[in-house]
Amino acid sequence: MLVVVLAGMGAGAVNAVIGSGTLITFPTLLAVGFSPVVANVSNNIGMVPGSIAGALGYRRELEGQGSRARTLAVASGSGGLCGAVLLLTLPSQVFDTIVPVLVLAACALMVAQPRLSVWIAGRRAEDARDVGLAPMAIAFGAGIYGGYFGAAQGIILLSMLAVFVPDDLRRSNALKNVLAGTVNGVAALLFIVFADVAWNAVALVGIGAAAGGVLGAKVGRRVPPVILRTLVVVLGVAVAIRLILT
Repeated sequence: MLVVVLAGMGAGAVNAVIGSGTLITFPTLLAVGFSPVVANVSNNIGMVPGSIAGALGYRRELEGQGSRARTLAVASGSGGLCGAVLLLTLPSQVFDTIVPVLVLAACALMVAQPRLSVWIAGRRAEDARDVGLAPMAIAFGAGIYGGYFGAAQGIILLSMLAVFVPDDLRRSNALKNVLAGTVNGVAALLFIVFADVAWNAVALVGIGAAAGGVLGAKVGRRVPPVILRTLVVVLGVAVAIRLILT
């Protein structure tokens, strides 16, 4: 299905640049007939190659961040494991009910992202510790959300890094990709063993996401963020309405 590959490519690029690529692939998988839980699980696994490609694309910006990446990845991975367990243990009706809310919340975050960035920049502490308890706690919480659903996880992580781990935005974005990829990877391991996975969807999303991750890392900075935000928000609202009405 070419449309799934293209959706994966778009999601991989968006994740590398901003985050919320799940709002592209998740509704696409729903549209081609997968149930919400199967679509979410398969999408999570399929996005792992894109996360790896995006992180490798930003490897120059990751230089010198090894210690903070390892510390925060532990928190993110632990949260991702918890979120994945919740997805697999809660009744599927819970996921069906909460997904529209999560999608609309992710859309709201996308709309608010420019002002949010200005707001957090104005409150950045000059003497903030490199990695303290607050960023670890937020990384853990974002990991739970990412393991359960994940759209806008990247924006949450990037906002946290900008406030609590001051650095150049490109370096923060690179670290964000590593943390989001850690969450996806940990959750994917659990899903592979215990969940109902549509492997054809995983393969198609994975191929597209890997290509998109490389593309996003190379040219994503040149794409006007307003265009990406608009596309993601429109698509996200559409899928939320569809889920509410079904």
